[in-house]
Parts: sequence; C-alpha cells; structure tokens
Amino acid sequence: MVFKKGQKVSFIDDAVSGVVLAIGPDLITIETEDGFTLQAEPKELIVEGNLNELDLDDALISEIKREEEQRSQPGKIPTKRSKTVPPMEVDLHAHQLTDNEKGMSKHAILNLQLDTARGQLEFAIRKGIQKIVFIHGVGEGVLRMELETLLSRYEVKFYDADYKKYGLGATEVYIFQNQ
Repeated sequence: MVFKKGQKVSFIDDAVSGVVLAIGPDLITIETEDGFTLQAEPKELIVEGNLNELDLDDALISEIKREEEQRSQPGKIPTKRSKTVPPMEVDLHAHQLTDNEKGMSKHAILNLQLDTARGQLEFAIRKGIQKIVFIHGVGEGVLRMELETLLSRYEVKFYDADYKKYGLGATEVYIFQNQ
C-alpha cells in the first residue's frame, strides 16, 4: 500500500487514527487526532476508507469494525491484570541483623531472628504486602521450625520458596489480606 503525506490512516489492530506527517524507508510518522506523534511500520496501517484493498470478505470487515466500536465505547475499558509484585525479602542470617554477633549466644541470636521475622511480618500485614520470603538458610533447621511455629499463629499460608532462586533455605509466606 502506498502512503502519502496528509493522508488519513488508521492502525489495523487498534482504534487509533491520524494523519501522515512523514514517510521514511521503514517507518511512517503519524500525528493522531489527539495531537500525539507516533511511528509505525507500513504493514500496521491502512488508509482510511480503503478497507477493501485488503481483499477481506464483508463478514471479516464488519467483525473488525464491531471490535473497534466495542473498544472505543466509554466505560468498557478492558482491565489488564497487574504485573506480579515481587515478594518482600527478609534475610534472617545473624550477620545481616547485627553488627557484632561474636559475643551472642545461639539462644540470643535465635530470639533476634524471630523478633525480626515477627516485626517484618506485622509490617507487611499493616502495609498490605501479600508475599514475604524469609531467608533462613539450611543449618540444623532450628530457625526454620521456630519460624513455622511463629507463622502458624497468623492468618498466613507458608511453603518452601522458589528453589531456583533461594535453594532450600527460604520460606515464602502468603498473607491473606482483607480487601
């Protein structure tokens, strides 16, 4: 299809139309009816009023027009799912929680880790965050068991976190939030 400056064109698969401003070797510059400047490949455009040049049958043309009308009706905006939000990560390794762990007993370190986990979980609940990953490491499994005991007191679901990303030493928590 041959395009000329000043021609009114529409996108084939979108309800956007405009006027051709410039024609390049691979791209055509268009000014939309709203005043925006867009660039498109020639295969994405059609000169308005020339739908029949595509050799489409009448049924297909009317279906395309019906879809465009549905998309352009106000109040009928299709909703897209929002992108998944990455989970909040909390590293419970002792060296991440304190500057000097040398003089601390194992019991004191465990209490620090559990207090941190509880505080971060309650923070996530207050802020409406739905997923947290607690990175606890493998070790002897004491922190993991205590963490599971702590999590069982809340309205949450917990399970092993993504093995590819965290290995065996992490627990993912899903918080049921009231919407």
